[in-house]
Order: sequence, then C-alpha cells, then structure tokens
Amino acid sequence: MKRQNIGIVAIAALAVTLVAPALAYTGQKLRGEAKIGMKEARAIALKAHAGKITDSELEREPGGSGLRYSFDIANGRHVQEVGVDAATGAVLENKAEGPNPD
Repeated sequence: MKRQNIGIVAIAALAVTLVAPALAYTGQKLRGEAKIGMKEARAIALKAHAGKITDSELEREPGGSGLRYSFDIANGRHVQEVGVDAATGAVLENKAEGPNPD
C-alpha cells in the first residue's frame, strides 16, 4: 500500500510540473520589474472592458513606464485589447483588436 501511495504522489508531482508552464503568461520573466501584479492588472483591465480574458502578457512597450500588461478581452464576437501600465496601473490602451493581433 505504501509503495502505491509513493507512485501516486510521484505521478501527481509530475503532472503539476508539466501543467505549471501552461499556466504561465508571456513575459513572466519581467514580473520582477512590475510594481503591480498580474492579478491586480487583470482586475483593472476588466473594469476598463468587461468580458473574458483570452490572452495576457507582460511586455516592454512605448508609453507609460515602458512595461505593460496587455490583455485580449472577448465579449461576444468582439475582442478588445487593454493595456495596463505595470508601474502605475493606469490604462494605457483600450481599443478593438485589429485583424492582425499581436
């Protein structure tokens, strides 16, 4: 029985190791430079445009502090791109996603 439990724990640990990178977002390596976290930035973006976040990233981009969270927010068939400054939390961009998304 003990051997079976060890096997189950090993499989669970492997599953977590394989799934964790899928939960990461583009630009996660820059998060140490951001003054606000992804969770707070998501809340700000959803206040600016209600819907479901389908893509998120942390990127260097001109304007504001130069580091921003970028979110694609779907609401029906419409997709909005909302940019949130990673230092101040200010909404830097709130526009319809174009035909050639980033």
